[in-house]
Amino acid sequence: MSQVDDGHLPGLNPIMDGEHRVQLGLIDALCAAVEARAGSEEIGQILETLLEYSKTHFLSEELLMRLDSYEGFDEHVEDHAEMLDTLAAMVDTYRIGEKELIPGQTRKLLAFLIHHIETRDARYVSAPRI
Repeated sequence: MSQVDDGHLPGLNPIMDGEHRVQLGLIDALCAAVEARAGSEEIGQILETLLEYSKTHFLSEELLMRLDSYEGFDEHVEDHAEMLDTLAAMVDTYRIGEKELIPGQTRKLLAFLIHHIETRDARYVSAPRI
């Protein structure tokens, strides 16, 4: 069952909300694939896509924050690094043949991103701009 809907989006701007939709959709697809015990090729492709997309999305978000001289930048970037580290570890584990991802791992990742969007991203949206 999907936890992804527009209620999780902070309204940063249409482009960033669109990027969040894609990122959440990829994690949701990963959750569904793992829970359905999809083939390793399908799960591996979703993981790779999610990791690369997340790197790109976080970079664009961080650039906006830098342009705005956002005071909460460092803490925000720590969340990004934590998620990228988690994703990279999942991809590495998957590549070395440890194909079994526990559904709880993927749901935890989804919950982490939703929480990040609803808290850190929402704080950035409401922060004063220079």
